Amino acid sequence: MTLPEAIELETGPEPGGSVIWLHGLGADGHDFEPIVPELDLDGIHALRFVFPHAPVQPITINGGVSMRAWYDIISLDRDTPQDETGIRSSGAMLEALIERERSRGIENGRIVIAGFSQGGAIALHVGTRFPERLAGLMALSTYVPLRETLDKEVFRNENAQPRDLPIFMAHGIYDPVLPVQLGENSRDLLNANGFSVEWHDYPMPHAVCPEEIAHISRWLQSIYATD
Repeated sequence: MTLPEAIELETGPEPGGSVIWLHGLGADGHDFEPIVPELDLDGIHALRFVFPHAPVQPITINGGVSMRAWYDIISLDRDTPQDETGIRSSGAMLEALIERERSRGIENGRIVIAGFSQGGAIALHVGTRFPERLAGLMALSTYVPLRETLDKEVFRNENAQPRDLPIFMAHGIYDPVLPVQLGENSRDLLNANGFSVEWHDYPMPHAVCPEEIAHISRWLQSIYATD
């Protein structure tokens, strides 16, 4: 697997943990780079933030125009088949990024995977299936993809992610792109099958707000508080 190019930021020397954070459709790895200083993580051990760039590919719903995307969007109709090949391909990229962090001395239990919108869907796809305990999973303004595969691959799979995985999910109440109900349904599905989701919603569209950043900061600090 070829690793995607990525932006990296370290909050200090010799990072003791890594956060791999995937952007949304049409953005790139720079999208969430400015948030790192706003997280105010000075009180914990240094972290490495990895912001990969999605591959450029044509997007059906945008008339075939090419842009950075983790998978194709065929239609806004929620009953339209999803791009399973693209989702699984990008999932493999994320797994390769996790393995690279391991090769750099960061154990799985010190790695958080995160994402916004499309990136959050990939984070949920990989995070729930990953066979070894991760530090946490953060999914912003997104949903669980490929729901029809969850029962076999996650809920009835003893080798899937342990149910005590810390999961942070957040969504804008006024999101016109991915209605908040999609996030709520995904939260409820995970909760009903043994996971415990920390949920937040905010009076915002398909975006990130200062209150959300503060909650993300608190969540990350709780995960890495043992440093």
